[in-house]
This record gives sequence, structure tokens and C-alpha cells, in this order.
Amino acid sequence: MDGSIFFTLLEFLAALFIFAVGALILFSVGVYLHDIRQTKSAILRNYPVIGHFRYWLEHLGEFLRQYFFAMDREEMPFNRAQRSWVYRAAKNIDNTVAFGSSINLNAPGTTIFVNCAYPVLDTDIAETQPRRIGPYCREPYDAPSFFNISAMSYGALSNPAISALSRGAAQAGCWLNTGEGGLAEAHLVGGCDVVFQIGTAKYGVRDLAGNLSDEKLREVAAIPQVKMFELKLSQGAKPGKGGILPAEKVSAEIAQIRGIPVHQASISPNRHPEINDEQDLLDMLKRIRDVTGKPVGFKAVIGGYGWLEKLFHEINRRGIESAPDFITLDSADGGTGAAPMSLMDYVGLPIQESLPTVVDMLYKFGLRERIRIIAAGKLLNPSQVAWALCAGADFINNGRGFMFALGCIQAMQCNKNTCPTGITTHDPKLQKGLVVADKATRVAHYHHNLVHEVSTLAHSCGVPEPRDLRRQHCRIVQPDGKIVPLDHLFPYPKRSGKPEDNA
Repeated sequence: MDGSIFFTLLEFLAALFIFAVGALILFSVGVYLHDIRQTKSAILRNYPVIGHFRYWLEHLGEFLRQYFFAMDREEMPFNRAQRSWVYRAAKNIDNTVAFGSSINLNAPGTTIFVNCAYPVLDTDIAETQPRRIGPYCREPYDAPSFFNISAMSYGALSNPAISALSRGAAQAGCWLNTGEGGLAEAHLVGGCDVVFQIGTAKYGVRDLAGNLSDEKLREVAAIPQVKMFELKLSQGAKPGKGGILPAEKVSAEIAQIRGIPVHQASISPNRHPEINDEQDLLDMLKRIRDVTGKPVGFKAVIGGYGWLEKLFHEINRRGIESAPDFITLDSADGGTGAAPMSLMDYVGLPIQESLPTVVDMLYKFGLRERIRIIAAGKLLNPSQVAWALCAGADFINNGRGFMFALGCIQAMQCNKNTCPTGITTHDPKLQKGLVVADKATRVAHYHHNLVHEVSTLAHSCGVPEPRDLRRQHCRIVQPDGKIVPLDHLFPYPKRSGKPEDNA
């Protein structure tokens, strides 16, 4: 290189450096002047410029905490051990561990399964059979899998994410719940079974006034992939409040599907205004069932139990055909979308209490074999799913486990349209990282490996298939250190002739 050119390049770089330093100084002076004059933040007023690092580090902590500071089993809402299991299952790689368990087996609430002295041999393993939902419908549904994809709306999740879930569900042989955002082409693209959720805003099946439309119900029911309808009364993230989709996520497509204005926040009513009591609820379920011919149930977070007792009394008065075909019980710690912290943290009962209690109520009223129970809420690892089967669930729905299978890193950006993995954003630049074909395969792997490990737990307990698990097969660690059988904590009611029969 010619010497003059070399020195010219050095001069250019030096000038560029001086310009950058000057620009940084000018920017810092501007920030300093702004900070000392503003009145909203005491930190910035007292520590101009450098005070901004406090907020930056606080934000950065959300991402670094899970990698450097939190122990494997102490992070919330899902710890590293839980996420790692899902990641490995989704990638279909070795999921064994060495050198002993890292879980604290003495912590109150820990579930311990009671192994059998004579576990089930491979030759005696039974295949899990489809379970019928809606025996009194024109088109009952024989659901093939006990583990399925929970309600996550198109809009809350991106097009590539829903498309991958649809394709993965078809490969796995499980259903995909639409969530309250209506039915999109992405739900159908994979050919999987679909459960259509009717939220309080009736998105996808509403008329111009926002009321439930029989005509649109028929249009949705005419789609062969749509197997059931779920009336959402409440959800785990925000009991007592409707769905929240921020304005920046209401694209033209979302607005068209939901029947709402574009780029305006989609706020659902906090309940169905036409349902005021158990009679109205049964009337609504009957209307949807009569119009669609398909199984209809409802989803709710349980708080008080009195309304359920009234509901079950009314069902027995009207006749068993009037019962909901299923009840989806969501846990107070469920939910993937935006919600007020006060509702997400403090309202509703966790699934650990509501599931066995509601199952027992069904036995008490003689409705257990009529109404199927679907459990939802943080049930994403084999032990949690097996516990739900022990407690009495017919099916388990999960949302966030399948989000992890799609590549979710728990960045806590679901409500901001800035999801770095493309799952909950409508930004095309971020969506391009989610390759549908690859993620669909991971969804199917996660489902397959979870079902396999739940089956392994069942065989260790001495039963040939997961739905044969009962409460006596698991025990719960108590605060005093005692390990108590689940059927002692929640004894089966006496009324039903064979309450332990979960079929």
C-alpha cells in the first residue's frame, strides 16, 4: 500500500473517531440537560446520564437472570430445569440426567409417585384409546390424545407460530384450541383437529352488533377440522377480565378475522353479558350445540364453588343431556398473554385445588361419566401431566410448553410485539426467525416425548396406560414434612358406585 494512502486512511479514521467522541459528548450534554430539568424521575434528576444505566440494567436482568444468576429450579414462572426438559424433548435428543435428582424432595407441594413392586412389562403395555366427548351430539368427538394444545389466539401469537402449531398438532395427533381470537387459515393449514373457542367478544362468530350469530356458528361448524366449541367464561391469566390484545398487534388481518377496527386495542368484555346465572349458561351451551351439532363445553378459572353446585343441580333437574360436554379448568397461574398483575398474581384458585375438587363434585352429583374434564395451567412436564391424570382429568391442555417447543426463551415480551423468537410478534423481521417446518416437527416431538414419559411413570406405578392412574398413585409433601397420599387429601366421594373408575 502506498504510504500516502496509508496516512490518509489513518487521518480519516482519526477524524471519524474525533467526530464520534464529539457526537457522544454532545449527546451526553443533551441528556444531562434534559435529566436535570425533568421532574418525573428522582434518580435521573439527581444522577443525570448515568441514572439511565439503572433502567438499562434492570431491563437486561430479565434476560441474564435465567442464564447466570437463577438456580436450575428457582426461577419463575418456569425454571431452567422445566424449560430444558421441553427444549430437549422438542429437539428429540437424550433427556436422561445423571448423578441424582436436583429437585428438593422435601419441599411442600412436591409430587412423588408411588412405584409398584411389579411394574408393567413392555408386553403388557396398553395403547391409550380415544375418549369420546359429547355422546348426545349429532357429531361426537373421539379425541385421540390426552395431551393437547391450549387456547392461544391468532393475534396473541404470530402467523408462523400458529401455522407451526397446526402442522405439529397434525403430526402428533392432538387438537389445537384457537383461543378467543377467531379462526384463521393458519389454524387449518396443518390439517389438525381444532377446538373453536368463543370468547366474551364472540370474535369470529359475532354479528355487526357483537352478538353471537347462529349463521356464523354454522359456517365454522361446517369446517370438518372443527371438532368442538369452547365457551370461555374466564382464563387463568386474568379471571374476571376479558382478553387484551394491544393496538400494535391488531393488524389488518387480525382486525378482519375478529371484526374490529385495525390498530385499535382489542379489549373483550369481562364476561358474556347474556349469561347471568346457571340457567343462562346451560341455555347458551344448548344453543351452540343445537346449531353446530358438535360437543360444547366451557372454560373457567375456579374461585368459589357455589355456582358449580347450582349448575349441577340444574343439570340434574333438566336431564343429563343438558350438561356441558366438557369443562376446561384453568389454573390461576395459567395464561400466556397480557394481564393486570393484580389479577395474574392474586385471583383464582390453582389447578392443584380446583381439579380434584371439581372432579369430586361431579361424582357427588352423578355427572362424572357425562362431563369430561380438561385441566390447564403450567402442566408442561411429565410429572405435572401425570399428577393431573391422577387427580381425575380426562385431558390436559398446555400452551406455554408448546411455546417453548416453538423456541420461546421466556423473554417476557409477549405483550409488546417485540418477541425475539417471532412467536408473539407481528414484526416480519422477527417472524423470519421462526421456520414453520422445523418448529412443527419440534412441536410433534415434544408431544410424543411427553406422552412417552407420562406412560413410563404410569408403568412404574403398575398400570398399563396413563389414564389408569389414580389418586393413590401419587403423594404430596406437606409443610410438616409428611408425605400424604392424594386420595387422603382429596378422598373420593361415596355417592358414585365406582368413584375410582375414571372412564
